[in-house]
Amino acid sequence: MRADAKKNRDQILAVASTAISEQGVDVSLRDIARRADVGLATLLRHFPTREALLDALLRTSFDELTAKAGEFETSSSPEVALVSWLRDCVEWTTEYRGVTVLMAAAIEDTESALHASCVTLRAAGAGLLRRAQAAGVARTDMDGADLFALVAALAWIGDQPSLAPRADHLFDVVAGAILTAAASDDAEGEQPASRS
Repeated sequence: MRADAKKNRDQILAVASTAISEQGVDVSLRDIARRADVGLATLLRHFPTREALLDALLRTSFDELTAKAGEFETSSSPEVALVSWLRDCVEWTTEYRGVTVLMAAAIEDTESALHASCVTLRAAGAGLLRRAQAAGVARTDMDGADLFALVAALAWIGDQPSLAPRADHLFDVVAGAILTAAASDDAEGEQPASRS
């Protein structure tokens, strides 16, 4: 890729990140191009669809969350690893307003540009859930698809102005429902880190 094309691509991604954080995933592509100081045709050359732009923007974060799952698996107890990863996923997802709707749709749509990234992210969470289940510290009547749906639900709560003040409390309620009583007792001294 030529240096000027790479510069334009990087500028578009930086502007898109800010615009989506501020206005949500439905922000106008024309507005992103204008704010990036490129023409709409230039934006569309790099990212022919909104999903292609979102995939490029979100893939790095998906990769980081997937890597975090591996780190938590080797550095934390099964219940702490699961809840810490879940919290990080929810917090990241709420940074981009409206992305949960796209993620939920993309997981089922193999033609979606976001599909592969969403499947990989779901698999990372499923691995942590299975580890916690095998250790007897997480309920066994749920799977990775359920966990992915809970990420979307908790992120949606955080995205609603009237519910956002209750988001942390509701996260704790849901996390407590995922863990068994033994895990809750064992984890009291080793609480997942909460970012504010």
